[in-house]
Amino acid sequence: MSIPVHGPVHDVVGIGFGPSNLALAVALEEEYGSGVNAVFFERQPGFGWHRGMLIDGATMQVHFLKDLVTLRNPASGYSFLSYLRERGRLVDFINHKTMFPTRLEFHDYLEWVAASFEGLVRYGSEVVSVRPADDDTLEVVVQRDGELHTCLTRNIVVAVGLEPVLPDGVRAGERIWHTEDLLTRLSALRGPDPRRFIVVGAGQSAAEAVEHLHRTYASAEVCAVFTRYGYSPADDSSFANRIFDPLAVDHFYAAPDEVKRMLFAYSRNTNYSVVDLDLIDELYRRSYAEKVAGRERLRILNASRLLDVRADADAVRVKVHFLPTGEVTAIEADAVVYATGYRERDPLDLLGEARAHCRVREGGGPVVERDYRIATDSDHTWGIYLQGATEDTHGIASSLLSMTAVRTGEIVQSIARRSARVPEGAQQ
Repeated sequence: MSIPVHGPVHDVVGIGFGPSNLALAVALEEEYGSGVNAVFFERQPGFGWHRGMLIDGATMQVHFLKDLVTLRNPASGYSFLSYLRERGRLVDFINHKTMFPTRLEFHDYLEWVAASFEGLVRYGSEVVSVRPADDDTLEVVVQRDGELHTCLTRNIVVAVGLEPVLPDGVRAGERIWHTEDLLTRLSALRGPDPRRFIVVGAGQSAAEAVEHLHRTYASAEVCAVFTRYGYSPADDSSFANRIFDPLAVDHFYAAPDEVKRMLFAYSRNTNYSVVDLDLIDELYRRSYAEKVAGRERLRILNASRLLDVRADADAVRVKVHFLPTGEVTAIEADAVVYATGYRERDPLDLLGEARAHCRVREGGGPVVERDYRIATDSDHTWGIYLQGATEDTHGIASSLLSMTAVRTGEIVQSIARRSARVPEGAQQ
């Protein structure tokens, strides 16, 4: 049973506090100062973003200027450059001559920004339902420490991230992991030094996991298993990168459905099941060097898939099916790591009674307006905005880090227009 509602009506409630809603908190502060009443609910006990893949040396695939703020406000005090200045590394970073910081450094940047908004975040809190209170407000039901609490808001912004995907019939366990948990699971792996790992997948996360395991466990064999013949390079060329321009979202949103499908298919090789060319070259270099030395620890099992994965307390036993010939080989490993991607969470599953007022597209999924607001079936003044689950409507770039600064700025301006709460002199 929920406890009675106390406190003021919030202008904004954020569901989730990863990079997207962190950027929203910054945008709200920079646009309107303390004039907007906002609160954010996050399931994790503290700020964290893909901690299980903070591999030493792994770099971002996004230019450092596509941080939380710069494309919206280049003068922001919350930019990556401002972070470097405060950390005393601005000149050192410039001398490094790179556009892509390590993932560890970028995570430290995110934590640095998040520290400024501790007062707005309720960590260890999970939103379990949303229901209309009246035409102007929504009631948000939050579970914390086993108890239910409620609050009222005029708008919610959903940014709950992605959920990891495992193949049908595969269940995670002590020796079967998704790459999301790679470093966490490795630190908890019991027994003698590992003899063999199997990594399933051909994308960036898979290649990073293979590189990390091969480098970290000098005596272990690492088997990379994928149905392709080799890793495919990501297309990060200048013209291809235009798919991540803010204007590309406008073009995609306005396009007919058949053009949307065409554009999405053309741009898949910028983001899905592809690997940075430098990492491909490094893995090939290691593989070739081991062949020369006569001891192959890095085994590329291409054009193959796993069959009959069985785990017990001591090992994982699998069968590898080589697709061209049908040959099946039995392999025993200390762990199998699946780099089999993520899927967007259905935002409607979270909304409880409020979902009945949301318009749904043919084939499923909410109707999302250009400003990322879910279209509703009546003249409610409350709004539900999405940061994520918008690939079908807004394009491949719409929910990625590349667009975060621009997207959150658009959401803030939309909320202000709809609520007529734009302070005098504020830009619309």
